[in-house]
Amino acid sequence: MTIDEIKRKLESVLSPKRFEHSLGVMDTAVNLAEKYGGNVEKAALAGILHDCAREIEGQAMFELCKKYHINVDYITLAQPELLHGPVGAVIAAEEYGIEDEDVLKAIECHTTGRENMTLLDKIIFIADYIEPGRKFPGVEEVRELAYRDLNRSILLSLDNTIRYVMNKGAFIHPDTILARNFIIKESRS
Repeated sequence: MTIDEIKRKLESVLSPKRFEHSLGVMDTAVNLAEKYGGNVEKAALAGILHDCAREIEGQAMFELCKKYHINVDYITLAQPELLHGPVGAVIAAEEYGIEDEDVLKAIECHTTGRENMTLLDKIIFIADYIEPGRKFPGVEEVRELAYRDLNRSILLSLDNTIRYVMNKGAFIHPDTILARNFIIKESRS
């Protein structure tokens, strides 16, 4: 599928708000890829498709996890919104014909992050956090930092997210901790 075909299909299955967010993530990801020497086409694809499974809810999400052998642990059982990354990667492959493993991995980890993220993973992760439609305390600082120091912006976004999740009394996904620790390790190397 071309990017325009993907957009048309997504627009028919996502809410207008989620579709606008996806366009914003795609544009932000392309800008960041240009800034940091990443693959612009892969950034556009992963950006537009990152939330293709975001509006699948309840039992339907768990049935897709079972069908595609996606692990549901006690954390994702309690917070099933975390599953839209792994399920989205499968949907991007199955329904949108994406075969590029880099794109699929970036979609898969865009919510939690992961240890040893690639440049594309980092771009999609932070583009999702800072796209222009996002409005919450601290986003402006991260948005500005993302165009100066990608790793520092990711670290700040992870710190903000961890604090937010802790204040809610919710589980912190281990991949988020691993992502944070690896970014710190990378910055010290």
